[in-house]
Amino acid sequence: MTTAQPLALTMGEPAGIAGEIALKAWRRRDEGVPCFFLLDDPDRLAALAAQVGFTVPIATIAAPEEAIGLFGSALPVLPEPLAAPVTLGRPDPANAPAVIRAIDRAVELVRAGRAGAVVTNPIQKQTLYQAGFVHAGHTDYLAHLAGGVDVVMMLACPQLRVVPVTVHVPLASVPGLLTAELILSTGRITAAALRRDFGIPRPRLAVSGLNPHAGEGGTIGREDVEIVAPAIAALRAEGVEAFGPLSADTLFHEDARRGYDAALCMYHDQALIPIKTLDFHGGVNVTLGLPFIRTSPDHGTALDLAGTGKANESSLLAALRMAGEMAARRGMQHG
Repeated sequence: MTTAQPLALTMGEPAGIAGEIALKAWRRRDEGVPCFFLLDDPDRLAALAAQVGFTVPIATIAAPEEAIGLFGSALPVLPEPLAAPVTLGRPDPANAPAVIRAIDRAVELVRAGRAGAVVTNPIQKQTLYQAGFVHAGHTDYLAHLAGGVDVVMMLACPQLRVVPVTVHVPLASVPGLLTAELILSTGRITAAALRRDFGIPRPRLAVSGLNPHAGEGGTIGREDVEIVAPAIAALRAEGVEAFGPLSADTLFHEDARRGYDAALCMYHDQALIPIKTLDFHGGVNVTLGLPFIRTSPDHGTALDLAGTGKANESSLLAALRMAGEMAARRGMQHG
């Protein structure tokens, strides 16, 4: 299953491993990797390839459509020049505008139907903040570009899909932020995305409890009785096959995973610990609820590995493949 349009891969933080894993992904293009082009600085990529000892011809393109004919013999790059020279491992706020422009242009090209999906390389948020970036991160910024839509973060690998209902907040804040409406909205967006982008006609959502043993009927906290259970009932009333609240300590073993298509978890680590334990290098971050497809490697910029040639490209490869499959499904629905 392949998409007709090439995928738009953003540069990410140029001082991190994004360029290296992009080069490595292209070198493995014969392993079921869909055609992609990179929004980046061609000169810095050529220099990086030489530094780490990779033979990767760089083809500068003027339009995404050129990537399809070139991809087999060279890495297509839609130029996004950098303002300052790159020192690997040391991000420079002077290059932050180019990092943001790469994201903007990727979204514009996908929304114009000239690229199949946005695949984002990791960014260094602190560096962007120093340059005046005001959004919490990639996901928040993409939701802004889409007009302020409600979005959900999914982490996916072949064995498991997880969705945290609350994400990057202190653990002490979770009970106060958790509402039945938030769980209901998250479940709706997740179920719709599983149908549209993952080809699952009747998604099954396993919903974890907040407290140990899902609260044991209210004896270990009341949130699972008063917040989580009513949200599950509301999802079921809307036709979503949701069930729970379930004890998180028995939700992720192999037999349990066969019973659902995605797990809704109440907080960040409840979702991310199991998936990173199962597939640390191959997990994919997917943003659900956007009017376009966005995937990303499930790791950061790894500044300490930049330029060593040791960065693992597995998560980027998985993100590219998943984006290609999702784009192909959307194309079939619109064809």
